[in-house]
Amino acid sequence: MKRRNTPAKQAVLNILHGSGKALNQEDIEQAVKGRMDRVTVYRILNSFCEDGYVHKILSDDGKHYFALCTSCEEKKHYHNHFHFRCLKCQKVECLKEEVAVKVPAGYQLQNVNCLLTGYCQACA
Repeated sequence: MKRRNTPAKQAVLNILHGSGKALNQEDIEQAVKGRMDRVTVYRILNSFCEDGYVHKILSDDGKHYFALCTSCEEKKHYHNHFHFRCLKCQKVECLKEEVAVKVPAGYQLQNVNCLLTGYCQACA
């Protein structure tokens, strides 16, 4: 079932498109302050994840970050890749290279969630 686009959804999508990096819910709430409440942002982000437009990254700082999958042709996130968080500027971003993970016999892999930390190209 296709969900209808609303001004609130479009505002969150525009923020994610314009960011160039993964954002946590607090970042998005700050950007839409006064236009929608925390619950609305939460629901929108979860619906984007369910529909495959955005993927959720659990960072080592305990926060969830949300990123558009810009390398997928259909604007949906279907492949597994690493994420990187810069220790200096705190930017969280998707790394372009796809990963292949071999699991023991009898296991079926569905998703890879891996975060690397260090210094990004700008901060190194």
